[in-house]
Amino acid sequence: MKPLMSTLKLDKRDCLQSLHFPPLPLSRPLLMIGHGTRDKDGKQTFLDFVAAYQALDTSRPVIPCFLELTEPYISEGVDYCVSQGYTDISALPILLFAARHNKFDVTNELDRTRQRYPELNFHYGRHFGITPNLLKLWHERLDALDRPEANPKQIKRSETVLLFVGRGSSDPDANGDVCKLARMVWEGSGYQTVETCFIGITHPRLEEGFRRASFYQPKRIIVLPYFLFTGALVKKIFRITEEQKAVYPHIEMTCLPEMGIHPQLLQVVRERELEIQQGQVQMNCEMCKFRLAATDDHGHSHHHHSHDHSHHHHTAIDPYAKVEDYHQRIWKTP
Repeated sequence: MKPLMSTLKLDKRDCLQSLHFPPLPLSRPLLMIGHGTRDKDGKQTFLDFVAAYQALDTSRPVIPCFLELTEPYISEGVDYCVSQGYTDISALPILLFAARHNKFDVTNELDRTRQRYPELNFHYGRHFGITPNLLKLWHERLDALDRPEANPKQIKRSETVLLFVGRGSSDPDANGDVCKLARMVWEGSGYQTVETCFIGITHPRLEEGFRRASFYQPKRIIVLPYFLFTGALVKKIFRITEEQKAVYPHIEMTCLPEMGIHPQLLQVVRERELEIQQGQVQMNCEMCKFRLAATDDHGHSHHHHSHDHSHHHHTAIDPYAKVEDYHQRIWKTP
């Protein structure tokens, strides 16, 4: 029998080959903006993802760039578009939830480039969010774990706890969406329950997630890393899962891979680009702490702040390490 992960990759390749997108209404270039990573595997996967998306429709250029940590940066992507004679640009954040980067940092970088090119007109797209495509992706992944080769002891779903791991954000709105999505993946699945945790910034952290999951005395824990691509944090999730196997030797543990270059993700990007071209983008800013702070203090929008390529949560010191510190800081804007 093929190993589970190999089977998932083979199934995914078949689906990719069957995908095809007709030309878009406009030949406007698309900036696909990733978060950025120092992990070379993570960077390459993002570049491969952009290339796969471009190959599905070559009617306009698709340009990869990153917010921080690695080149090419957003400004370089914009420079390329200008060099090709474009003044209208679609910009799409390849981000799962509407946190600081999406609401605040990317838009600020685009504003900075407009200072150099005042003739530019940016059309900003929506983050991935909670969408049926992503729910389907995870349901398919979980179905694969019911196969005999992935579950040789045939442990029932009712004896299994899902451990949903988010990135973690200093934006409560985004953290709430992680919890909502975890609940939607679980409901109707037949699993005993789902616990939500995070690998950084917010709480509960991953180790606490394992502790909470163990309270239900499951025979199996399935870890779902809710990440688009591999990188240092995904690798950390795998490492901690291996460590937790020694802490709970009586519990079977399976860690699913990150989403990767998956047909469902490519479909979501297509939907978001169509929204941009048709002027249908809708953002949820109601619960944005940056908007609330800006409105309370200054009476204007929150999309006009300075930004550089290093943030507090990339430093060695974790300002949210203690839950008490987290609760004191979380609703304060940086």
